[in-house]
This record gives sequence, structure tokens and C-alpha cells, in this order.
Amino acid sequence: MTSDQYPAPRPGHDGPEAQQLLDELRLRHRALEAENAALRLAHDAAKRSEQALRLAASVFAHAREGIMVTDLSGTIVEVNDTFSQITGYSREEALGQNPRMLKSGRQPAEFYTEMWRALVDDGHWCGEAWNRRKDGEFYAQKVTVSAVRDAAGATQNYVALFTDITHMKQHAQQIEHIAHFDALTGLPNRVLLGDRLQQAIAHSQRHQQSLAVVYLDLDGFKAINDRHGHKTGDELLIGVAQRLKAALREGDTIARIGGDEFVAVLVELDQPQDCEPVLARLLQAAAAPLRVEQLELRVSASVGVTLYPQDGADADLLMRHADQAMYQAKQAGKNRYHLFDVSRDEAARQHRDALEHIRRALERGEFVLYYQPKVNMKTGAIIGAEALIRWQHPERGLLPPGAFLPAVETHPLGVRLGEWVIASALRQISEWRRGGLQITVSVNVGAHQLQRPNFLARLSALLDAQPDVPAHCLELEILETSALGDMALVSELMHDCRALGVQFALDDFGTGYSSLTYLKRLPAELLKIDQSFVRGMLEDSDSLAIIDGVVGLATAFRRQVIAEGVETVAHGELLLPLGCELAQGYGIARPMPAAELPGWAATWRPDPAWTAWRNRPARRDDVAVVFAEVEHNHWLRGIENFLAGARDAAPPTTARSCHFSRWHASEGQVRYGAHPHFPPLIALHEQLHMQGHELVTLYSAGQDGHMAVRLAQLHALRDELIDGLRRLVRDGEELRPAPPLSASRI
Repeated sequence: MTSDQYPAPRPGHDGPEAQQLLDELRLRHRALEAENAALRLAHDAAKRSEQALRLAASVFAHAREGIMVTDLSGTIVEVNDTFSQITGYSREEALGQNPRMLKSGRQPAEFYTEMWRALVDDGHWCGEAWNRRKDGEFYAQKVTVSAVRDAAGATQNYVALFTDITHMKQHAQQIEHIAHFDALTGLPNRVLLGDRLQQAIAHSQRHQQSLAVVYLDLDGFKAINDRHGHKTGDELLIGVAQRLKAALREGDTIARIGGDEFVAVLVELDQPQDCEPVLARLLQAAAAPLRVEQLELRVSASVGVTLYPQDGADADLLMRHADQAMYQAKQAGKNRYHLFDVSRDEAARQHRDALEHIRRALERGEFVLYYQPKVNMKTGAIIGAEALIRWQHPERGLLPPGAFLPAVETHPLGVRLGEWVIASALRQISEWRRGGLQITVSVNVGAHQLQRPNFLARLSALLDAQPDVPAHCLELEILETSALGDMALVSELMHDCRALGVQFALDDFGTGYSSLTYLKRLPAELLKIDQSFVRGMLEDSDSLAIIDGVVGLATAFRRQVIAEGVETVAHGELLLPLGCELAQGYGIARPMPAAELPGWAATWRPDPAWTAWRNRPARRDDVAVVFAEVEHNHWLRGIENFLAGARDAAPPTTARSCHFSRWHASEGQVRYGAHPHFPPLIALHEQLHMQGHELVTLYSAGQDGHMAVRLAQLHALRDELIDGLRRLVRDGEELRPAPPLSASRI
């Protein structure tokens, strides 16, 4: 009843007391209404709380996750039905226990230390763990543990919610096994092998040990597979794989990477050779007969091996190197192993890099030609120039041909470079001819370029591209060994080139397999005496004899001869008496850029010692003088080296042991025996050798005083002998000219 429901005071009863009574009744009524409202609210809250508790109990009981509640000491105070289903422990068995009853032992102590640290610091922890069921079976769980705190923030309980993920782990393991293991043999596959090899390399680096990567390919497997079928082949692979695995040591890995190919990684090798017993067992395991159903099958293995860190490559490159070595083993006869040659591979890599750099240099126009003049020492005529390639390297400067030509000697790039040289030389001849300088230019042609089937056609095209240059202005220099492969082919090719007008020279004659066959069958107009003989001729009578022989062959076969490597006037003074008039070398001019050659040609003059032979033919007596000079120079140098301790024994000191003695006792006696200067010359020769003998004897007896003076006297006697012999030969020519040199030489 509201205040409006209270009756109004009746007339006559509306005094102050009545109004006060009415107000009190209204206040009491309002208080009753508030009390009733509070009671209704409390009833509703209690009802809601009961519903929440029933819901929580239902969720707790029916949750798909296992729930475990512990007190602060870790004692289990409540679990749900799913907990019992997962762990196998009933509620009664679990209450009052510690969660340690589920411990599997698979997690280390650090695992639990980290979990409790997270609970204390963060109030929760989430992760995966392995536990053990009541029956002892291991299971994997995903678990979240939370701390339950009161209003003041103090922890009262811990609640763990977990899910059994064992089937997910097993499925993941199956997927991982498929991804990392060969389905047929059960061995690791290429993916897992790569991971283990990376780990093995890291372990090798830490412990400073070696490891071996072993590549195996079965010999004869394809024939068995084709003949007996894939099923038999698979059974054979399974059996061989098991044997190979058994042949390894603990810690080693063997993987099947496809088909009948396997790779093993041998680790912890204190010495590289420690892998050899394992390799022997692998070969034996592969070669042993294997019975498949009613068949006895046999295969073997070709094995390639590379060693780390001797082979300092990465994992992928180690595999490729072992693969390369395996092919070497297969080519060598199979059923064996071959060790990868690191130095050889490095050389091959450097060769590939060199080829690429040369190819780029050719495309960028970095090659240039230098020209070294060829002259007639007697007349001073410039008879030509040799084109010599140089590499104007942007970083290393001007490089000589020896720094890059060996890399392209047998490569097609060498042919391209050779054609560039010919084309460039022809263009330069044209430019010189327009400027009034007309000389022949010689170009070196390698055997690989010369013997290509299209050489003649390419040469013709290059000549046609420069029509203002006569073909005879081009001379091709070939090594005598270039003709060894097919003498008939090279001879025919040279004849065809000569039909175009091109000339030929045999380069480095005397260093290879020089024979009369070359001179008879190869139409080369010029023989080039190798510079090694020319440089050594001043003191080496053997080099001098070779030069004399080459000049004699050239004379007999009506060929010209030129000496390269003429570095001093003295070289020319010895060559001219032998009959060699043409020369090139540093004593004449160094190779120079094309622009400098016309100026050099305009000012060059031969040495007077050379032009003295202009109207004088070489004779046999001149050869005797040359041999006497060279031989006694060599003899005197030998004595000097003996006195200096540079050789163990002195050269023979008797006068009869030298070439000059044989000459003056025979042809010299016949020609100059009546000359008044001849007997004193013989006596001087005897005195020279006697003094040399005395010098050697005194030194050997330990009496080495005044050696410098005695040696100077010996040099003076040698010079006097050579000067006297030269005067004798000149006097003899004035009295009775000797016949010129012919094929019959000293």
C-alpha cells in the first residue's frame, strides 16, 4: 500500500497528533518495502551463485582437457574425469598425491626449474611435456599451469589444464621420417644427410679432426634390375644398404640419395688415413654375394672419397667432389675407391677462371700486339718483325704471353685469340705500308689452331679482309712439334697456305724432335734457332755445336736460318762466323708498340763488329776460332767455380782434352803449319793449360795465396790465345783463302 492508500484524516481528527502518526506509518511502510527488495536481491544472487557453481561443476566434470588442482605445496586437491581418462589414475588415487607421480624422466631438471620460475614471476606457464600413465605408457601433453590468487594477490592454488597430443607427435614423427629417411631402405635421405654433414663439419672444426665424405655407386646393379625386375632390385638394395650400415662405426652416417647411390659421412678421424679400414669394409660389404629368393646376386661399388678440412669446401661442394672421385674410381676399373685430388681441382678451377678472364679481355679489346724486329747483322737490313701478343690488364699492367697463353693452348678460345692476332697483324702491315714501311710480319700459330679443319678457310677469309696486303707479307711460325700429330696433314696444309702466298718458319728448332724428315716434308722457308741455345753459346760448347748443326742443316736443305735471343754484340760475333746472319733479340731491339717501329727502323744501325763480316764469307777456320773461344771461356769459368767452392771438381786441365788441340793437330796443322805465328800459338795454348793445372793443384793442396793474381794471369793468357788465333785466321785468308762453309762442318 502506497502513501496514497492511507485514508485522509476525518473531520474533527486532523490535529497534529494524527498527522504525526500518519507520517510514522508511511516511514515504516517504506522501510518494509526496502527490506523486501533487499531480500529479493539476495535471493536472486544466491540463485545465480548456485547456477554458477552447478555450471563450473559441469564444466569441470565434462571438460575435454584434463584438469588438476593443487595446493601451494603441490598436493593434488582435485582432478576431473578427463584427467583420469588420460593418466589412468582415478580421482581417489590422485587426491593427496604429488604430480611427480606422472613424471616420465624425459625432461631434465632444468625444464621444471624454468616452469616454476615462470609460475612465480608471471603467474602462468605453457608448454609441452612427456608424462607417464598409470600403466607405464609415455604420453605427450600440451599443458597450461596457472596460479590462482585471492583478492590480496596471494597464491592459493595451482590449476593445470592439459591435452593428450601423443597422436599428433606420432603423426609428426611419421611425417618427419618420410621427409628424412629413404622409404625403401630406411636409411637417411639426402635432406637428413645434408643436416648431419653440416653438424659433422662443425664438430670437426671444434675438435680439429678430419671427416670423410664417401660417395658409393653400385657397379652392375642396372643389369640385375633390368634382368630380374624392380622387385628383385629393391630387395638387393635393401640387403646392400643393411650391410653398408653395418660396416660403419658408431657415429658414422650412411644415406641413400637415389637409385643405387649412397653417401657415407665418416666422422672423428684423428688422421686422414683412419678412414681406410672403413672404406675397405664398405667395398667388401658391397661386393659380397647376396641371396634374393633363389638368386645369388653380386655387385660391387665404385667409391669416391674427399677429406675435410684438407678439402676446405662447403657441404654441397664436398658431395660434388666425392662424386667426381667416384667417377675416377669407376673409370679406373670399379670395385675400388679414389681419393679426390684437391690440388688438381684447384688447378682446374683456376684454369676455368683464367679462361673466363681471357674471354672478357678479348671482348673488351684489352689485348695488344708488340713487334720485335728481325735483321741481317751483316748488312743491317730489317727483314721483318715478329708479332708478340700482350695483355694490357686493367689491374696488373702489361702481361707477357707466358702469363695467359698456356691457359688457352688447347681450348677453342686459343683459336679465337690466334685469329685475332693474325687479323691485327694484317691491319698493322696495311698501316705500315701506307706509311712507307714494307716488312714481313711473322705470327705464331699453335698446333690446336693449325690442325683445325677450317684453318685454311679462316686464313683465306682474314687475308681477303685486308686486300691491300700481299699474302707474302705474312709469315706463320709453327713449333716443330705441331707437326708430330699428323705429318702428312700438316705438310699438305702448309703447301695449301703457300699457294695463297703465305710463308712459314719452324720456330724453336732444335728443342723438340728435330730430324731430316721435318726439313724434307715441311715447306718452311726459315728455321728459327731457339734462344736457349743462343743465350748459352758464349760459354757452352754443346749449345754452340747445336747451333752449328742447325746452320749446317739449313745450308744443306737450302733454307734460311735465324737466331732468336741475340742479347749482346758478342752473340752476333759468334753467330756470323758460323754462317748465321739473321737475328732477333734484345741486343737488337726489345718488342715495341707498333707506333714505335717506324722510328726505330729509321735510326737503327748494326754494330761495326757485325758489319765487318759484310764482304767476308764464313769459313771453317772461323768456326774453329769460335769453338776455341767458347770452349776456353767455359773451361775458365769451370776453374773459377772450383776455386769458389761452387763445384766439387775442376775441369780437365790438360791441353789435349779440348777441341782446339784436335783442330790444330789436324786441319790447323795442314792449313797453318808453315805460318810463323802458328808454333807460338800452340806454345801459348800449352802454357794456358799448364798454368790452369798449376792453379788447380795449388788450391787443392791448400796453397791458395795470390789466387786472384794467378786467375787474372790465366784470363790474360786466354785473351792472348783467342786474339792470336783470330790474327792467324785473317793472315791465312790473305795468303790463301779457305773454301767457304758447306754441309761438311767442324
